[in-house]
Amino acid sequence: MAAEVLLSHGVGVDVFDAMPSLGRKFLMAGKSGLNLTHNEPKADFLTRFGAAQAQLAPAIEGFDADSIRAWSDSQGIETFVGSSGRVFPTNFKAAPLLRAWLHQLRTAGARIHVRHKWTGWSEDGALKFDTPEGEVRHMTDATVLALGGASWPKLGSDGTWMAVLNRVGAQTRPFKPANSGFDVDWSPHFRERFPGEPVKSVVLSFAERRVEGEFVVSETGVEGSAIYTLSAPLRDAILKDDVATLLLDLAPDRSIERLVADISRPRGKRSMSNHLRRVTGLTGVKAGLLREICAAEIFADPQKLAESIKALPLQLSATRPLAEAISSAGGLAFDGVDENYMLRTREGVFCAGEMLDWEAPTGGYLLTACFATGRAAGEGAARWLAQRQER
Repeated sequence: MAAEVLLSHGVGVDVFDAMPSLGRKFLMAGKSGLNLTHNEPKADFLTRFGAAQAQLAPAIEGFDADSIRAWSDSQGIETFVGSSGRVFPTNFKAAPLLRAWLHQLRTAGARIHVRHKWTGWSEDGALKFDTPEGEVRHMTDATVLALGGASWPKLGSDGTWMAVLNRVGAQTRPFKPANSGFDVDWSPHFRERFPGEPVKSVVLSFAERRVEGEFVVSETGVEGSAIYTLSAPLRDAILKDDVATLLLDLAPDRSIERLVADISRPRGKRSMSNHLRRVTGLTGVKAGLLREICAAEIFADPQKLAESIKALPLQLSATRPLAEAISSAGGLAFDGVDENYMLRTREGVFCAGEMLDWEAPTGGYLLTACFATGRAAGEGAARWLAQRQER
């Protein structure tokens, strides 16, 4: 995005990427359907960025969901709004959009260099890159860094840039996993029986927040969209207290009173499992979770069992490793860049994307902020270059 903006201002652009091809994390984001952005009111949209809302607002307002859809259309890729408000290309795929985008950049004059891993600056201010042929240096008038966070390092965003920026006095914060799964100390039976099972039509509650949706049981714990929505407060609670207790409502369409009445029906010779299946509809992994967490005596008390179904306490013992997370928090502090996204400690160097210290849930918000800050950094670099020429 920064390259596209700079080219539109008549600036010559070289794009360097550490990997053998561009956009690998972009392609990974589209593996199960490329969620470009989210169609909801701007005020609601901005709240998804939590503590970074105020800092990101100008960039996102300058390149919002409507702008992204128009930009995708300009690449020949039409979009549509799904039932959840998420915006997708009509073919759901990332590759056609990436191909069209790179073709446009090359046609506009961008020179693309792959297998160039940036390692810092030389004594004379040139960019230094490790390449298969050895170190390469490149002089620039302005530089836009879009080096990613530290999740999925095998795709190129390994966070090693932080040490380089620290050496020039940039303000950074340690990386933390965002949109991540969590570990649960499952019993051997549950771990063997239910990995990969989706838990659907459930409400998750934590720290006065409620999320309706679904998640997936894994061998190590839990993951999935509803979990990711609450991952930031859950992660922070575990960092503080070494544990976080997530409450699950396994029957959101039934009140406690109704469940008590249903469970209290005579069950005759039926087993408790069959009785619950018949009167509450709880089967499979939901019934398994109830058995996994509740003590045997709770099943003998309809009131306590109903309360457990409505607020089942699932203890999370750890956040999954950063390398597995969809995204990362931490990175370059917003205080370390000015309103044009230029480093305060190194003139002419602009920063964008996930390397900045912000986080957001999945649902198109991550890509939107990357697109928007990329364009904002590109515009900032173009203005700075124009001002230099006027001096």
